[in-house]
Amino acid sequence: MSRPSYQLFDRDSTAIVYGLQAKAIQRMLDFDTACRREKPSVVAIVNPGRSGNHKVFFGTKEILLDIYPDVASACAANPETDVMINFASYRSAYPSTMEALEQKQLRTLVIIAEGVPERRARHLRHLSREKGVNIIGPATVGGIKAGCFRIANTGGTIENITNSKLHRPGSVGFVSKSGGMSNESYNVIAQMTDGVNEGIAIGGDAFPCSTLLDHLLRYEANPDIKMMVALGEVGGEEEYKIAEAIQSGQIKKPVVAWVTGTALGYLPQGVQFGHAGAKADAERETAPAKNKALREAGAIVPESYNDYGKVIKETFDKLVADGYTPIPDVEAATVPIDYNEAVAMNLVRRGSNFISTICDDSKDELLYAGHKISKVISENYSLGDVISLLWFKQRLPKFATQFIEIVVKLTADHGPAVSGAHNAIVTARAGRDLMSAVASGMLTIGPRFGGAVAGSAVMFNEAVTNGWTPEEFIKIKKKQNINIQGIGHRIKSLRNPDARVELLKAYAFENFPKYPLLEYALKVEQLTTKKKDTLILNVDGAIGALSVDMMYACDFSQEEVQAVIDSGGLNGLFLLGRTIGMIGHYMDQKRLKAPLYRHPWDDILYMLPEGE
Repeated sequence: MSRPSYQLFDRDSTAIVYGLQAKAIQRMLDFDTACRREKPSVVAIVNPGRSGNHKVFFGTKEILLDIYPDVASACAANPETDVMINFASYRSAYPSTMEALEQKQLRTLVIIAEGVPERRARHLRHLSREKGVNIIGPATVGGIKAGCFRIANTGGTIENITNSKLHRPGSVGFVSKSGGMSNESYNVIAQMTDGVNEGIAIGGDAFPCSTLLDHLLRYEANPDIKMMVALGEVGGEEEYKIAEAIQSGQIKKPVVAWVTGTALGYLPQGVQFGHAGAKADAERETAPAKNKALREAGAIVPESYNDYGKVIKETFDKLVADGYTPIPDVEAATVPIDYNEAVAMNLVRRGSNFISTICDDSKDELLYAGHKISKVISENYSLGDVISLLWFKQRLPKFATQFIEIVVKLTADHGPAVSGAHNAIVTARAGRDLMSAVASGMLTIGPRFGGAVAGSAVMFNEAVTNGWTPEEFIKIKKKQNINIQGIGHRIKSLRNPDARVELLKAYAFENFPKYPLLEYALKVEQLTTKKKDTLILNVDGAIGALSVDMMYACDFSQEEVQAVIDSGGLNGLFLLGRTIGMIGHYMDQKRLKAPLYRHPWDDILYMLPEGE
């Protein structure tokens, strides 16, 4: 806070940033790292009406920046801070800057927004001069104090910052209207001199709150700045004030000046350059007229922009010849690369924790087993197609995908009495949510309910692979004291067949090119039903056998088929289908506003020991 008036920033300067501009804040802190600053240049963030904190990197260390709901509270918590960088929109830039002007500790304000109404900008300029506050902008990228302090995104990338020697102070003061041209000029000055000491882009609006001359006069007063470079542009008469200051002796240091827009005379009348203020309404406001006035006043003005760098070098070389010792180069500290940026640049090799071979959402478009989601939709892939992509990593032929869809339809529900639907209904009536109700039903799926799909696939595939006859298979399982999964039904029998099994068999006979496991399972059924007519091939067994037949018919290798069987994933066919029904039962109970379920006493056999 004890800096001289000509110096806006030093290595201890800190700022409050108005608006949660995460990338700009991080870039300021990365500049701090390159400059080897000991403390962060950003101390607080104002996010109107909100509070909390924001995590950032300072070097390799993560730190928290406090977020405040208003400028006053941010200033009160950081009384040594005298800079505010305002990222408010053009609608909010005026009231938020007015709020900042009420804080006596703030000496420098930066308004990034373009399009601030001219009447508002003029009022802010008047108030700032009245209060002795420096305002940079509106419509500015800000500025930089080399080796000390960076405003937001000034200077571009860290590579450009270090190439332009901005990580350490030089001896040249630079001022421009254009932020883009500033970045270019920093690089030119770095090549032709010992670098920039301070650079400011005042902003391209017609009425910036500080002028080119304001900053040149500060540079004139700064003993560390030995020469100045000013880059004006067509429109307005600000450059004439610089000429008058040079002519009157207010500015004694060498000034290299150039006014861009000399090509305007070759363009149709009324053409305006990019900035709001870059429009010549009279001959006096044209670039050639202002360059001529500057040259006549004593500024060093090149013949064209092509000679801009050459003239800067000649001016600096003369200073050196007169006894000035250039500031030596200093290597910038290494700024760590953010992980995401390093990944994008292919600079990172990191072991992954997960592998996905079926779906990729990291690209521009979601992929299912290599198929773009737009193609899945535009070419009207069926549900079976999608399941085949995500389960088997390929689009299976139509007979296979239709089989999958038939299974899903057949297994969607089997009434409210089976364990899965029963549990889902009881949970729904207990007032729980959809996920809880469906999960409670799903947890009953196993060897006795639905889970026999995978189990029957294991058993029938094992028997066929080993070449067991149906008789041998039954004897082996009996000796192992293992029930044959996929065989047997509580209600259905030879005399009362399960329509679902009959439909699956009919589809396979007509559409499958081959179905050895189904044939084998039916031969087993012929033997088991001789003992009891309810020991039929049930729907789980039919699905399990045909799922393996489907894979072999689609040219899966024996190893690929075995991998699917061993995973237990074939239970997913029953799980997927039955979930549809459980969701239906949940919705049904909610529509009915069914009360809490309590099992009736007369349906429970109480068998307690005799009481005393």
